[in-house]
Amino acid sequence: MLNAIVRFSLRFRGVIFSLAIIVAAYGFYTLTHAKLDVFPEFAPPMAVVQTEAPGLSSEQVETLVTQPIENALNGTLGIQSMRSKSLQGLSVVTLVFSDNSSLYQARQLVSERVYVVAATLPQGVQAPKLLPLTTATSNALVIGLTSNTQPLMAVTDAAQWTVRPQLLSISGVADAIVFGGDVRQLQIQIDPQKLTRYGLSIQDVVTAARSSTGVRGAGFVENTNQRIVLNTDGQAATPEALAGVLLKWRNGVGIRLGDVATVTFAAAPAVGAASILGRPGVLLMLESQYGTNTQSVTKALEDKLAALKPILARQGIELHADIFRPASFVDAAINHLRTALLIGAALVVIVLFLFLQNIRTAIISAVAIPLSLLVAVIVLHAFNVTLNTMTLGGLAIALGEVVDDAIIDVENILRRLRQNRHLPQPLPAFKVVLRASIEVRSAVVYATFIVVLMFLPILSLSGVSGKLFAPLGMAYILAVLASLGVALTVTPAMALALLNSALPDAKEPRLITSIKGCYIGLLSAVERRSRLIIVVIGIMSIGALATLPFFSSNFIPELKEGHYIAHMVLAPGSSLTESMRIGTAISKALMDVPGVRMVAQHTGRASEVVDPTGVNSSEFEIDLKPMSGREQNITLQGILSTLAKFPGISSSVNTFLTERINETISGNTAPVVINVFGDNLDVIDRKAQEIAQLVRTIPGAANVRLEAPPGAPALTVKLKLEQLSRWGFKPVDVLDAIQSAYQGISVAQAYQDNRIFDIAVMLSPGARANISQIGALPLRNLDGMMVPLSALASIVQTSGRYQITHNSGQRMQTVSINVAGRAISDFVSAAQTRVNRDIVMPAGTYALFSGEDAARIQSQRDLLVYGAMAGFGIVLLLFMALKSQRGVALVLANLPFALVGGVLIVALTGGRLTIGSMVGFVTLFGISLRNSIMLISHYENLVHVEGRPWNLETAVQGAAERLIPILMTALVTALALLPLALSSGEPGNEIEGPMAIVILGGLVTSTLLNLIVLPTLSLRFGQFGIARHA
Repeated sequence: MLNAIVRFSLRFRGVIFSLAIIVAAYGFYTLTHAKLDVFPEFAPPMAVVQTEAPGLSSEQVETLVTQPIENALNGTLGIQSMRSKSLQGLSVVTLVFSDNSSLYQARQLVSERVYVVAATLPQGVQAPKLLPLTTATSNALVIGLTSNTQPLMAVTDAAQWTVRPQLLSISGVADAIVFGGDVRQLQIQIDPQKLTRYGLSIQDVVTAARSSTGVRGAGFVENTNQRIVLNTDGQAATPEALAGVLLKWRNGVGIRLGDVATVTFAAAPAVGAASILGRPGVLLMLESQYGTNTQSVTKALEDKLAALKPILARQGIELHADIFRPASFVDAAINHLRTALLIGAALVVIVLFLFLQNIRTAIISAVAIPLSLLVAVIVLHAFNVTLNTMTLGGLAIALGEVVDDAIIDVENILRRLRQNRHLPQPLPAFKVVLRASIEVRSAVVYATFIVVLMFLPILSLSGVSGKLFAPLGMAYILAVLASLGVALTVTPAMALALLNSALPDAKEPRLITSIKGCYIGLLSAVERRSRLIIVVIGIMSIGALATLPFFSSNFIPELKEGHYIAHMVLAPGSSLTESMRIGTAISKALMDVPGVRMVAQHTGRASEVVDPTGVNSSEFEIDLKPMSGREQNITLQGILSTLAKFPGISSSVNTFLTERINETISGNTAPVVINVFGDNLDVIDRKAQEIAQLVRTIPGAANVRLEAPPGAPALTVKLKLEQLSRWGFKPVDVLDAIQSAYQGISVAQAYQDNRIFDIAVMLSPGARANISQIGALPLRNLDGMMVPLSALASIVQTSGRYQITHNSGQRMQTVSINVAGRAISDFVSAAQTRVNRDIVMPAGTYALFSGEDAARIQSQRDLLVYGAMAGFGIVLLLFMALKSQRGVALVLANLPFALVGGVLIVALTGGRLTIGSMVGFVTLFGISLRNSIMLISHYENLVHVEGRPWNLETAVQGAAERLIPILMTALVTALALLPLALSSGEPGNEIEGPMAIVILGGLVTSTLLNLIVLPTLSLRFGQFGIARHA
């Protein structure tokens, strides 16, 4: 079949050239229209169900809301894990499905079950809702609004009713979440003393407000000629109108709402706040839909914001359109890798010309690079795979194999054409090119499929590592297979077309002759000391294998996104005012750090519940000026130093993508997580605190905290049933009064143009803030008697829990740990030892470690298991290719020495292994096997096809003939990866850099073994002649 393909390509060269041009043109078109992103979509299929339960405590939410929803969702097809949070007034259930689950089918099943369970929830609990489907990285853009002239409520109105609807209309935007600001309400703020004076209850006010603000449809009137719609307009929708509403008529005198309450536009009770550059403002987090193109969504958003900016400016509102722009990191990463690829490709072309000394042969080899890579891009686009740092990294590390395919073919054709000139009757160029191509094709095909098999374990990785590295492996495999196709078709056709009309000089270039002469002398010297060299190599290989277990490991390298997320947590129970006061001081201090461009803070949660958190917790968006990776490290140290100057806070800093990856792995943004499970909340809280105190003493622990610390201050109002019976009160009436007074109750919605706002009843701000007056809340029984709340209930100050978490339906407390100055694997190993030794767990309570290290261990286990399976297949393919057990053994003997260089370079660069480094070793083994196969198969060809005796002369001749292709492949691969290795740690190159460094280090030792030691080993143990005879 291979003969037929090559023969067809040579005979119909015009067809092959036309097809190549068409493929290249379509590849360039695809390249310009491809989706760009930093990483592949790394999150598994997920669904988040949120349920608001106004007024319920976290314990009540857990029992009455979260558990019924968990029970309903348990057993959903494809569910892998289920996590939940029960907070005051809110339940959040997150479901994670297996990777092979259909995302939309899973969400449909969840929707059906949620709809059924909604009818069983307690009265007053809102219907559960499924949050919008977003990408793993979620944020497309973070913007802000501030004003020096307008009140914060006006800024909030503009964000809610002008900016947000416009941005939601853009294709690809899933949601626009508003943080901070003053949400407009028409409030009836009750004065309790006036209620008592007039003998009225809160329920009287609620009833009057509801009856005067309702909206009703009136139908229509129809006669024989026409239909007339009836419109009614009687809603009191202004403070003045509502204040004049009659509340009670007594003794000919009307008591109105304005007599017992202040009716005014005011801010709804705040659940969060935001600031930009230390100034109060509004933040909008714009989320992109699943499967969208980050670049195109960002471009559309920025175009819309550019149109909105002058409109907002006329209102006195300043737009901050680039607080956080993830697309900037996409641009930097893609541009960096694109530059590295172009530089690498240019260096490759230079090397080709220097070695081949012929512009035509160099062009033939160089054409393979863009053509193979463009074919890979076309296939990736067809499978809807984005162009990102991982896919581009796969194409980059494939450059060596891509060019090697062409080098092997062109070099062999060139050598055979030169030899053909010396024949008495030279053969036609067609036959020479055909025979030269077929001569190396079988070995190249086997070598290619072995390299593909070597990369299959990477495609089989599970979890986040599989999502990240599978596209890299796919891109690499596609480029290598495309290169094989180009080498079978385009390369022979170009060689015949370009070299037939202008045959190269029969003599080899002087550079090649000199290199071969020195090489032959070196081989002779090695042969004389072969035993010593073999022993030394064996010792080095054993040493490299023994060193591997002592390397520390990190799953995620430090990403240089140019943007950091800083977390600040105050003591449980801290007020929103205090969080914003400290946060404003931190924002101003961070702006003085060199390199910081923008700081924005948001505290608590959004007005529409999306990311539930308490008002004692804040996040800071810290955006940096454009700078290198090294400069970002310096700025990060400045940020950490600044935060350390503020006592009484718990803080941590990380990049946005790192947090999203960690959150996908463990449900927490910290890299190390210890989950304590049990049934008794007090017990698991106590054990989690013991673990946290213990872990703080371990070197490397930078920020240790409980995710849901107990001890939040609370007032418990416990009704006295006998007193309720004595005074004639129903329990629910008292509870409704308390809820209306302190939480506020929405009685209606008012409309102004296209804007909607709530009409709410609550106590006045002063009365709500006075803890001592809670017991004085006036209540009226059926006889009209006024009774204070303290007569009907006991009011006791207690401590409660802001949040209760579950994992797979079981109660859990989480200890989150950030690590600094130490490898995460080392820290986790030390922490596990200390926890298992020093913490005594009662029956039914246990602790599990999670986070980056667990994901790394799982990835390493996957690589070892699937690697062993792939290794068995590789041995079979090697035997099929070489048909010799000794030949297989000789090829495999090269792998340990390839490991030596990789291990050495890892040790010299810090001694830390990442998943990227491990992928580098896999790539290295593939290159090493490929070169070994080509040398051993060439020996087979010399002995079995050309009839040479197997001796020192044949071994030297075969090695010398393979010298240039092996050297060129090594140099081409090294130069292609050199830009990536030199810029390791720069934005977008954090994963590919360590990978390239490992390949470069191993390439040195692997090439030395291939060229110097493998011929000697082959001469001593190959016995190709005997094997052939057998």
